[in-house]
Amino acid sequence: MGNMKTLLAIAILCIGSLTAFAQGETTNWYFGKNAGISFASGKATALTNGRLVTEEGSATISDKNGNLLFYTNGITVWNRNHRVMPNGNGLMGRHSSTQSALILPKPGNDSIYYIFTTDIQAQSEGLRYSTINLSKDGGNGDLVSKNSFLMAPATEKLTAVRHSNNRDWWVLAHRWNSSAYVAYLVTEEGVKTEAVISNAGTVHGGANRKAIGYLVPSPNGNKLAAALWSDKSNFEVLDFNRTTGEISNPILLKGFEEAYGVAFSPDGSKLYGTANGIGGGKAQVIQFDLKAGNAEAISKSAVVVGTSGSPRVGALLLGPDGQIYVARKDNFYLGVISKPNVAGKECTYTDNGFHLANRKSDLGLPNFPQGLIPGTYKTTSKR
Repeated sequence: MGNMKTLLAIAILCIGSLTAFAQGETTNWYFGKNAGISFASGKATALTNGRLVTEEGSATISDKNGNLLFYTNGITVWNRNHRVMPNGNGLMGRHSSTQSALILPKPGNDSIYYIFTTDIQAQSEGLRYSTINLSKDGGNGDLVSKNSFLMAPATEKLTAVRHSNNRDWWVLAHRWNSSAYVAYLVTEEGVKTEAVISNAGTVHGGANRKAIGYLVPSPNGNKLAAALWSDKSNFEVLDFNRTTGEISNPILLKGFEEAYGVAFSPDGSKLYGTANGIGGGKAQVIQFDLKAGNAEAISKSAVVVGTSGSPRVGALLLGPDGQIYVARKDNFYLGVISKPNVAGKECTYTDNGFHLANRKSDLGLPNFPQGLIPGTYKTTSKR
């Protein structure tokens, strides 16, 4: 009987491993100055075939088997052959918008994808979306509609979380000069233009540059973290209801000058943020223990786990290999947090952690929704 239980446990683990391996939509990354990474082999390998150049935001999507479909900087869309798609110019994101683009598959349709875009620093183009039909142009894709309006002015924050029904999506953004987070539902019927509005946390407003900074979900989608960039900037952690789209219970983590990037550890227990000091030159990676207790305890748990030789660090992104990658402005290397579930400096930050094969990082890394991000359904991450 004992042997049977052991065999059953091994079988379950194997099935879980296959499920994790099949989550291939985030296999390929394109970002920075013609930089790229493939995780097809199970570990990071530099790509040099990307056409994308951007200072900050980008988005990439692959199929479930890890084959590249297309990528964008929020302005131009390149297909799987690294050619500009038909009608693939003129999207209303910007090279210097933190999260200038986000790609979502339409529920119930293998051919239709949406690209959501945000304008720079709360300018008038705001939040919009465009539609791609991958069955066009011999399977390489074509933009069939562009720049449908959703909201303006908006900050540069843009992410998405899988609905609790595990089919639909919530697209999340933030109004400018407001405390309102907005959540747009995406279903098999399309993008719902009437948003769920949650007035939670601080007002995102003031000088337009304060629209800068990332918004990301936790691996299970039940929490959000935002970086509020300014001279006296903060991080913000909130609860997210995947059923209703409502955001609540803000926790403000104060006093991190020029806060920019945020990422959760695979197990959701740690939050990482990047901050650069006033005018840059003090590039740091900070860890918070989200299990420390109340808001004050979480704030006091802050520890600098890494400093960079770059004048600025930017985005943080959890990779399919369970490591967190850190964008370094104008650098041939990404920083790497190799054990992000571990408390304090033992999480192991390496500044020259991954070489980009003589391509350069800038401030951004690809923007992926929760539900595609590795770790969300990954059953093998506890080892």
